[in-house]
Amino acid sequence: MRRSLPVATVAAITSAGLLLAGCSGKGSSDSSAGANAATKGVVNASDEKGGTVTYAMSDAPESFDPGNTYYAFVYNFSRLYARPLTTFKPGPGAKGNELVPDLAESLGKAGDGGKTWTYKLRKGVKFEDGTPVTSQDVKYAVERSNFARDILSLGPNYFQQFLVDNDGGYKGPYKDKSKEGLKSIETPDAQTIVFHLKRPFAEFDDLVSAPQTAPVPQAKDKGADYTKSVVSTGSYKFESYQEGKRLTLVRNPNWSAANDPLRKQLPDKIVLNLKVAQSTIDKDLQSGNTLVDMAGRGVDGQTQAQLLTDPRQKSNTDNAPGERLVYTAINTKVAPFDNVECRKAVEYAIDKKAVQTALGGPIRGELASTVLPTDLAGYQKFDLYPQKYNGDSLDLTEARAHWKKCGAGNVTTTILARNDRQDEVDAATSVIGSLKKIGINARIQSYPTSKYFSDYAGVPAFDKSNNVGLMMMQWGADFPTGYGYLQQILHGKAISQSGNSNLSQLDDPEINNLLDTAIANTDQAAREKAYADIDRKAMEQAAIVPLTYFKVLLYRSPKATNMVSSSAWSGEYDYLNIGVKK
Repeated sequence: MRRSLPVATVAAITSAGLLLAGCSGKGSSDSSAGANAATKGVVNASDEKGGTVTYAMSDAPESFDPGNTYYAFVYNFSRLYARPLTTFKPGPGAKGNELVPDLAESLGKAGDGGKTWTYKLRKGVKFEDGTPVTSQDVKYAVERSNFARDILSLGPNYFQQFLVDNDGGYKGPYKDKSKEGLKSIETPDAQTIVFHLKRPFAEFDDLVSAPQTAPVPQAKDKGADYTKSVVSTGSYKFESYQEGKRLTLVRNPNWSAANDPLRKQLPDKIVLNLKVAQSTIDKDLQSGNTLVDMAGRGVDGQTQAQLLTDPRQKSNTDNAPGERLVYTAINTKVAPFDNVECRKAVEYAIDKKAVQTALGGPIRGELASTVLPTDLAGYQKFDLYPQKYNGDSLDLTEARAHWKKCGAGNVTTTILARNDRQDEVDAATSVIGSLKKIGINARIQSYPTSKYFSDYAGVPAFDKSNNVGLMMMQWGADFPTGYGYLQQILHGKAISQSGNSNLSQLDDPEINNLLDTAIANTDQAAREKAYADIDRKAMEQAAIVPLTYFKVLLYRSPKATNMVSSSAWSGEYDYLNIGVKK
């Protein structure tokens, strides 16, 4: 559920001042910079230390474990306490997609035609207890997050797909107690880690930006319970965690700016309050009691209307393109949607304008017709299922023709949505109204964000037993390329028994092969052409109904410093160096 846009290869940068362009005072100096200021520069740029930065969220994340999470906002937030091999340079808009080394000294060195990647760790990096970080800790982090899927199932499974896995016999570090572990990850010395892949992966530097590469000390790993007391390598560490209520971070005394050009360690404390009503979060942002909405989903509908009619308040908003897609996933494994003609009928039948209105109007995103967002490299404009309107009413001629060809008659199905996202529930309700007109009677089942993917949406056993034919979804790329966007929602090998993102359970050999071939190609232009071809093939399969190209309306707290809305984090604010104005 992550990012987009192409990333240029850059050398290691060793100056914090260079990495936060504008934070030395050249950026906007205060919140009076105006609407959308954080999409163009750094607002309230400051190196002032002290105080408490307070975050809030309407639900609770699935996990704070860097190796067991798959939400963009947790990827973003986790960098405060976990350092992956690479990450994204704080910057406004597309500038935030610049990939830079983090735990590693430099970007990777490719060998064997892109099948081998070598990284050197920065010297002197320590865990919060003062223990030196080694390459073995990074190896272990990847092993636990990708090869113990029965325990840690919530993150992507790229490494599991691409790393040679001891001839299929490696069961992860919780079951395999051998010292050797995964043979395809070598650690020739304490600072060097080498990844051996089954086939070339041209965008591997992007892949290792995932928090799954943040080091984990094996002796302190508690499996699924590691989320409660993650051992920090970042600028902050866990002080306390009350599950479902509050997480408090404090400064990590063993973090050093000497080996970390990205982080500034500004506030004394960071507090995240959980399960706070969105309307309360919106009010607290305006009063300064809360500085950041953790989920970065934007204000609710009532607050949006107030902000857009008040010029003073509107000047503190950022309407950022999230490089995401809002869509309805169609389950290709549940009848009658295992028939492509039935799926095509759904493509034509869902009134996208009505859904757009339910989501908050055009300010929350333009109508979509492709899987790839418009601002992702490889996007090409096309519409295989154009919608026609008679006045305000959607013309259902094509929808009814395909539904008749499908031969399902009147059917009953289930649509899933997240109950702490009212806009998503409203959108699902609109979808239900549309489909009823062609004979599809859908009933909504809603679940919290924290359990949506682990227990319900995309979980094959649950979806089959509950007749789940449709699921509401919002998706952003794992890393800013077409592959990082498409693979986990379209490739058959991405399907898993829990924490699955290929909600449609699409397993099309042609699409799978196109993805596998594209990522092995070192020619970026050729890869981007392939991503456009994959997009069209996916739409031909009608497994995804694109609804809107997501945009978010964020309220920028006047009391927060270093506020920058980054494409790397789906339009959210970059959380790495937010401070508080005194």
